[in-house]
Parts: sequence; structure tokens; C-alpha cells
Amino acid sequence: MSRALPHLLYDVFVHSLAQRVLEHIRELELLSAGDRVGVAVSGGIDSVALLRVLLELRGELGIVLSIVHLNHKLRGAESDGDQEFVAGLARQFGLEFFVDGDDAAAVARDEHVSLETAARELRYGFFRYLLGEGLEPQGLKPHSSSASDGAAESRAPSTRDLCSPFAAGNGASSEQDSGARGNPPSAGEATHPAQLDKVVTGHTLDDQAETVLMRVIRGSGMRGLGGIYPRLVVEDDEGEICGEIVRPLLGIRRRELQSYLEEIGQGWREDSTNADTAFTRNRVRHAVMPLLEKEFNPVVAESLSELAEIAREEEEYWENEVAGWMGTAVHWSEPDWAQSAAGKTVFVQIGAVSSHAQTSEDPELLAKIENAPWLVANASVSRLWLLGQPLAVQRRLVKAVGERAGVALEFKHISEILQFAHEGSSGKELDLPLGWKVARDADQLLFLTPDLRGDVPARDYEYQLPVPGEITVPEIGARFEAQLVPATAQSRYNPEHLLDAEGLPRALTVRNWRPGDRFWPAHTKSPKKVKELLQERRVGHFERAGWPVVLDGTQIFWLRGFPVPAQSGAKPGREALLILETPLQRTREA
Repeated sequence: MSRALPHLLYDVFVHSLAQRVLEHIRELELLSAGDRVGVAVSGGIDSVALLRVLLELRGELGIVLSIVHLNHKLRGAESDGDQEFVAGLARQFGLEFFVDGDDAAAVARDEHVSLETAARELRYGFFRYLLGEGLEPQGLKPHSSSASDGAAESRAPSTRDLCSPFAAGNGASSEQDSGARGNPPSAGEATHPAQLDKVVTGHTLDDQAETVLMRVIRGSGMRGLGGIYPRLVVEDDEGEICGEIVRPLLGIRRRELQSYLEEIGQGWREDSTNADTAFTRNRVRHAVMPLLEKEFNPVVAESLSELAEIAREEEEYWENEVAGWMGTAVHWSEPDWAQSAAGKTVFVQIGAVSSHAQTSEDPELLAKIENAPWLVANASVSRLWLLGQPLAVQRRLVKAVGERAGVALEFKHISEILQFAHEGSSGKELDLPLGWKVARDADQLLFLTPDLRGDVPARDYEYQLPVPGEITVPEIGARFEAQLVPATAQSRYNPEHLLDAEGLPRALTVRNWRPGDRFWPAHTKSPKKVKELLQERRVGHFERAGWPVVLDGTQIFWLRGFPVPAQSGAKPGREALLILETPLQRTREA
């Protein structure tokens, strides 16, 4: 391997890899002079290399560096060793050090999400806290005019275990200095001064390629193909931009970073979970990508990364177009029954006589409107205008209406809606997820929010869930994943959630419960009707109607919110199955 030649910047020699990163940062304007930049360092190759590169470039860029680390507490002493290693880097280079710790496995159990999702939420919650977002994060948005696949909504850390133990700018602090602890925010504190302007992460070209490939496999539109965005804007509770999360290494291969660290003599930590094929990304990284590179395309990673860049630019263009249509072609209105609930004056017409009537408030209905998981408003669009547009525009507009309304519309729903719009007669309705309906008259296509004055009828659903694999269930706004867990990794999971994988079919059935369904949760004496179990839990009628179950044929062995049956639970020394349900708004990956 030939040794990379250094480049001269303002009488300081920098590595050629650092020069490439500098050019990328300048091309995309990722960092600016004066920025307080926290480098997210886990201790692995990617993040340590990012730190060392930015240390070479900080004078040229005019930035102030610090180190950010979150201990996920997944690997006991090994996780603590990672934290000590990163703390040592902060001491070595005299950098301010922000560190926090939380039990990702406990969060995964409590919130019924995968370990990957829980760890990412904790990590991004910490980043956003340091950027001054506040204690209740509201989500991330890619830096463009488009709303795109940002990171799934993260919960902010409730306390700071350690904060800034090493003073910046005074050289390496002594070991005695490392004991200083920051004061946690008080319980009632809603905001706090930002510690950083930007957080940079070590996502690489390999991460980008893996992300795009996983989205292709599970099914994705143009937005998902955009993969990992180079920049995510973080907004505070008032909607004001308070910082950014930036990825400067998306054009660099992981093997290049390893060579760089070896060349400069910098060590790193190995995360044993990176080889654990229970995680979807690890299976793609260690099995699928090498196969594609060997048998089909030696530069498949670069090709997938280029695809992501093309998709992001295409999506930004289309989002700008959609924003214009949403402001001119789509009209939103509050339904009369919702106005009545608020005691507003409504227009009433009886025969040929019309008048305005003042109604009284309905507190119960107002509470339903306030807590509805969708926008309580109707939308209308001109059928003549819509059907006169190219098919791509029609699809984009319908999907945008669904997103604004809070309804996850899959490709099949959009196709059904457009077919419905083309049909000539009026007066019919089309059912959508979450109780929404589409109606049409001679001139308009109408999207009708559910009438909350009565019970919203449930729409039966049934999907096949591959093992392992994942599916989307738009009727309840959720994604389900069947994840295989090796016997050696089961201690990280709640045993009440693990099923014995031996003998299971290659595909399971996910559907809403039906009258007569029975389930036998662990720690109970006998099976009960699902209806009775949900009533005992005081699950509301609307939510209860779409409550999901998973079957291995005819037997229900998973019911949301309940422990798996004792007879179906994981067995010692055997592979287990974990069923994960994640709200769709939390599946968008940064």
C-alpha cells in the first residue's frame, strides 16, 4: 500500500485523507469559522478517525472542538472501557468532554423497540440536548427545503451523568481534574443554554451504502433512497434552529479510515456487538455487501452512495414543488362537527332557509379532537386539476396530503385513490387507514377526517411477516420486525418478549384481533378472549379495534403489550425470536 502524501495548508502539513474531508466540508459548507463542534466519539475506527482528522483541520476551519460520548451500558465493563478510552483522548488533546450514560437495553424493553433504535434515540437525544433543543426533543429535519427521512424522534436524557470534565484550551487535564461533574437540569427546567453549535458524527460511505440497500430491500420511495443526509437541522421547542448534526465522512470508505489510523499510530476500540448478526445492519454489512462486491459489482458501495446523492437532489426538487401545490391546489377546512364541539357559530341550512347557529362546547368531544393521532381537518383538491397533471405529480400530491393529515399512505393506497379519482360517478367513498375516507363529487376529490362523535370503524388488516424481516402496517401506523436473537445475546432482552424460534414457519401473520380470538399470557392461569384482556387493560374502543396480534398459523403467540405465552417462550441454548413494533414516525433513520 502506498503511503499517502501530506498536503501543506498554511505552513502545516495535513494528511491527504484530511485534505479530502476538508474539500467535502467546504463544498457542502458543513462547518463555519467560530463553530463550537462536538465530535461524537464512540471509540471505534470511524469516530476516532473523524476526531483525528478534525484535529488536523481545526486551525484551517477556525472551529472549537470538544468530544461527545454516550455510554449505552450494553456491554458492561467493555462499555465502561470505551468511555475511559474516549476520556483519555479528551485528556490527551485538551478537549472539553461531554459524557452521559443510559441503559439502552432497558429503554428497548420499556418502549418495545429494537436495541438499535433505543441506542440511536438515546444518542441523538443527548446530541440535541447539547445543541440546546431542550428536554423534550421535537425531531430532526434534513438541511434542505424538503422534509425528509430524518432521525426517528429521540427522547432527551433526563439527567447528565457527567458534563465537561476536561477544560478546553489549557492542554491535557490531569486525572484529578476528570472528576468534575456538571449539575443536572432541574425537574421543571424546559430549556438550557446550548453547549455546542454542531455535533459531527462518523458516518461513512459504507454506512450510507448499507442504509440505502436496507431501504431498497424493505421497500422505499425516493425519500428513503436519500439515505443518510450530510446535515440535519435541529429545532428547539419554538421551531427555531438551534444547531446541526453533520456527517463529514460520507464520501470516505471505512477501510480508508482504518489505514489512516494505522499510519498515524492511533489506536481504537473494537465493539464486539458489531459482529452480532442478530442486528439487521450487521447481516447486511458482513454477508450481503461482501457478496455483492465479490459477485456483482466491486464498487457497489460507491454506486449506492451515488444513488443516495441523486435521490436527495431529486427529493429536494419535488418537495419544493409539493410545497407550492399544498399552498394553492389543496384546501383544508375544519369539519362542522368539530366547530360545533368548540362552541363555534356554524352555518345551518334547512330546505331553502339558511342561518347561523351558536352551539355549546362539548368537553368530551374536544378531548377526542385534542388527542386524535391525526389532523382533524378535511382536505379538498380539484379533480380537473389533479387528473390533468402527470402521474408523478398526482402520486406526490396524494402522498403529501396523507403526510399532512398524519395518515401513512403506502403505494397501494395512493394507486387506489387515483383510480377512485378517475372514476366518473360521485357519491361513493373509499376507506383509508385510521378511519379516513376519500369521497368525490363532480368537481373535487375530498379527504375526510374521521368523525369523532361516534366510534371510528376499524379496517381489518392482515400481512405476512418474514422471519427474519419487517413489514409496514399503515392501518395502525406501525412497522413490525421479526428479529432472530442468538442464545448468547438473550440476556440483553426481557425474557417475557422472547419466543422460541425453533419450528416456526418462515412467515408469520400480523393482523388485527378478531372476535373469538384467545391468548394465554405468561403468569396467568388459562387462556382468555383477547377482547377481555384488552378490556381489563382499559384499552379504549378505537385503539382496541385495530390492536395487533401475531400468529404462527392458527395460534396467537404475540399480543401487543402482553408477555408471550409461557409454552412459547425462549428455551435455554436455542435461538429466540423477538417481535418488535415501532411507530412509523420513529422508523425514519438519520
